[in-house]
Amino acid sequence: MSLYSDAMCPVSHAVRFVLAEKAINVEIHNIVGDDRPEDLIGLNPYDNVLTLVDRDLVLYEAQVIMEYLDERFPHPPLMPVEPVARANNRQYRYRFGRDTYSMLDSITQGNQESEIAIFTRKKLREQLLSVSAILAQTSYFMAEEYSLVDCYLAPILWRLPHYNIKLPKQAKPLLQYADRLFEREAFKRSLTEFEQEMRGV
Repeated sequence: MSLYSDAMCPVSHAVRFVLAEKAINVEIHNIVGDDRPEDLIGLNPYDNVLTLVDRDLVLYEAQVIMEYLDERFPHPPLMPVEPVARANNRQYRYRFGRDTYSMLDSITQGNQESEIAIFTRKKLREQLLSVSAILAQTSYFMAEEYSLVDCYLAPILWRLPHYNIKLPKQAKPLLQYADRLFEREAFKRSLTEFEQEMRGV
């Protein structure tokens, strides 16, 4: 099994986090910038870096990859057993992808002090504050059991200082939740050198 991963991309980081949680024997090719290997060009029709190759199977969408890994390597399980809980888990990840991950390009590209970047950072900060209120009630996101939702959210929380986003005191439940995720050995193993430098690790 091989994974082509963007060394700085939070979506790639989420997949690496799942791989580390499962302790899967995988060859990871961390790619920086446009320095892509030739064999990747023929694998991914969307010209994205994130690509998982497992024998004859090629996957290149983060959520599909994460669920495939959870089903292919069922221990430890990162999805609930009940159909309703599984559907909710997918829905939460969809919402984070659409509402949160979609804002990152405006923050990380171009002028960091532009009106768009400043507005987007404020919007992301407000969104995370609303999440914090939820996390005051459970150990993990909307559940007492650790799941793919947490794997998907952790890379964004790790990057907050890099995005120049500071959370106020009322975000304490979110910050405590983030620390629980960052303390996991699997999370530490999932970090690239670039991601470690974001927090001076």
